[in-house]
Amino acid sequence: MTSRPEMYRFHNGEKAPLQFAVSEYEARIAGLRKIMADTGVSAAVFTSMHNISYYSGFTYCAFGRPYGLVVTASEAVTISAGIDAGQPWRRSFCDNITYTDWQRDNFWRAILSVSGEGVVVGYESDHLTLLQKVKLEHFLKPSQLVDLYEPTMRQRMGKSAAELEMIRAGAAVADVGGFAIRDAVKEGAREIDVAMAGRDAMELEIAKRFPDAEYRDTWVWFQSGINTDGAHNPVTGRRLERGDILSLNTFPMISGYYTALERTMFVKEVDAESLRIWEANVAAHELGISLLKPGASCAEITHQINAFFEEQDLLQYRTFGYGHSFGVLSHYYGREAGLELREDIDTVLEPGMVISMEPMLTIAEGQPGAGGYREHDILIIHEDGNENITKYPYGPEFNVVG
Repeated sequence: MTSRPEMYRFHNGEKAPLQFAVSEYEARIAGLRKIMADTGVSAAVFTSMHNISYYSGFTYCAFGRPYGLVVTASEAVTISAGIDAGQPWRRSFCDNITYTDWQRDNFWRAILSVSGEGVVVGYESDHLTLLQKVKLEHFLKPSQLVDLYEPTMRQRMGKSAAELEMIRAGAAVADVGGFAIRDAVKEGAREIDVAMAGRDAMELEIAKRFPDAEYRDTWVWFQSGINTDGAHNPVTGRRLERGDILSLNTFPMISGYYTALERTMFVKEVDAESLRIWEANVAAHELGISLLKPGASCAEITHQINAFFEEQDLLQYRTFGYGHSFGVLSHYYGREAGLELREDIDTVLEPGMVISMEPMLTIAEGQPGAGGYREHDILIIHEDGNENITKYPYGPEFNVVG
């Protein structure tokens, strides 16, 4: 019978142009190795899409298979499944090993071939499942396990100049989608029709700006009526009616980097109570933007916006925190949970961080002004304040449309 290896290197073709220069990834790995030295880790074993993408440039598609990145003092190697052939190597700035599925757990044998046995291993508690943790311990036999979830998250929270350039481009693409959606809104149109207009416009814009990228996962949530009550409600086939409240949400994905634009809109007209709530949410949005400065803590900012909504007798309608970070993250992977505008987050804003301002109020069906109101801008924290990189206008003057 043909010999079937546990793993092999399938370096097929030439390395693809990555979204960032190799020096960018080398700097990230250098930062990681400092974390490893500080914590005594000999081998960092990452399994999450966000850390593998951040440190190597390769964004995997799991489909039930495990993927990894192993970093030691001298090596950085992505571990991928045979179904992907040479693409993981082409899209990794570093080395790559392909594991086979001829026998169970060749993934962990491939990791062991890089990490070695009996060393101090770093892992991600926010991603590694109980099942895979047992396998890690069985195959690697670590002398100690060190959780790298928080220090790697904090590294990702501070953006490089190259990352900021990418995020600015993503925000501009989100704006393109927003304007396409605005043009598509009309009575009788279905949510799905409007959403497709925004998505298609963004895909074309991404391809124009990034001709060497790989394209996937850009999406739109466009909601109307009662479907606006949740920020992440799926698109439906509901047809728009005059006076409907709308939520415009565009999400371009560029090489693992997520950006967003979100706006409240109305079809042709807005009633008096809806206008009052909408304007209050816009005022909270503007207040929040003014508070995003270096030295301010996430909790402090949250309490100040809460106080404003309390004065307006609207705080009880708030549905989630007022903002979150940006970078290598998405709705299906990754989150820099230490940089969210909530009462229980004490992180202090620093130059180089990127964060959204996105207050949302939800009024239940049957009440005056029913629906979900949400505005969302992306801001870069600088030494002297912030830079708002979202350009699509918010508020009633521009967003009563159709």
